[in-house]
Amino acid sequence: MSRIIRTEPNAILSKAVEYHGFIFTQGVVAADLSKGIEEQTKSVLDQLDEILEVHGTDKTRILQAQIWVKDIADRTALNTVWSAWLPENMAPARACVQAVMADPKILVEIMLTTTK
Repeated sequence: MSRIIRTEPNAILSKAVEYHGFIFTQGVVAADLSKGIEEQTKSVLDQLDEILEVHGTDKTRILQAQIWVKDIADRTALNTVWSAWLPENMAPARACVQAVMADPKILVEIMLTTTK
C-alpha cells in the first residue's frame, strides 16, 4: 500500500496531502485579511512556496491551480502578482472564479496540485 503523508492535519483538513509524488494543498488564504488583493495574493503565494518546500518541490512543478476571488474585478490585479510569481513558461492548468468566501475579508484563496 502506498504511503499518504498529511501535513499538519486537524479535524477538518490537512495543510497538504502527498501521495505518489503528487502534492495537493489546502485552499490558502492571506495571513492578514486587512490588506488589499495584491498583498493578500502575495501572502498566499508565499505560504504556498513554504508548503511546497516542506514537500521537496517548488512552483516549477505546479500542475493545476484553483483560484477563488471575492470579486472577479480583482482578477487583473491577481494576475499581475500571479504572473510575476510564476517561472517563465511554467503556467499550470488553472481556473479562477468569483465566489462567496467563508469570511468577507478574504479576497483570494488558492489551492494547488503539484508533483515532485
